Amino acid sequence: MSGPCPRILMLTVIGCALGACSIDMGGFAFMNDKTASVRVSTEEARLDAGGTCGADANLDPANLRTRPTAIALGIGECDLVRLKGEKPTDVLIGESGKGQREVQVLYSEPGGREIYLFTDNRLTRIVKPGQG
Repeated sequence: MSGPCPRILMLTVIGCALGACSIDMGGFAFMNDKTASVRVSTEEARLDAGGTCGADANLDPANLRTRPTAIALGIGECDLVRLKGEKPTDVLIGESGKGQREVQVLYSEPGGREIYLFTDNRLTRIVKPGQG
């Protein structure tokens, strides 16, 4: 690969890795003249209180892992939202007495409420209707 395009792309990726940024990808034919933002982070994506993920891509090799294909203990907060296919009904974010990030993600389902409990961005417990 040679020429100015690969260099510009590489500079853009490096620039995003060094600081928080958005990349405007509007104007491409495949976008139908709509704009899109790509949020890139050096940390693993986490949910905010509104149920939105903090980043779409992670550039830190230590945090790279394959995306889960099913909801199971150990998945990340944003993996849950991606697998559910919709934003949660509610998200509560707090801190444990041990300084760990604790997140409760609520989904109102036709059969009742489902609560997903996370500690430090890992699913640790699922509470579904009818479970004790």
